Amino acid sequence: MSVKIRLTRGGAKKRPFYAIVIADTRSPRDGRFIEKVGTYNPMLEKDHPERLVLKGDRIKHWLSVGAQPTERVAKFLGQAELAPMPTYRETPSKSAPKAKAQERAKAAAEAAAKAAETPAEA
Repeated sequence: MSVKIRLTRGGAKKRPFYAIVIADTRSPRDGRFIEKVGTYNPMLEKDHPERLVLKGDRIKHWLSVGAQPTERVAKFLGQAELAPMPTYRETPSKSAPKAKAQERAKAAAEAAAKAAETPAEA
């Protein structure tokens, strides 16, 4: 059984409130879970103490037995120093500008540099 540490949504329409739970990966997002280990209220200010509430000892236990946090929960755990902060990959090279676009950008940069070097005539 693979186990995840993930968010389950609660609260009213346009007023989200999340519980941080330990759940089997096969259960639905807001369905059955094993244990509730915290809460997250995005409606509160970032520095409010009740915005993110975690049960650190239970989270450490579940991490030690192999539970995998989702991306958002991993970020929360990293900020709370319960787990290492996740590293995010760089932008893929596929999305970089192609050769012709790079040539146009280089030519524009050179023209801007040349215009900056020559004094403005009045």
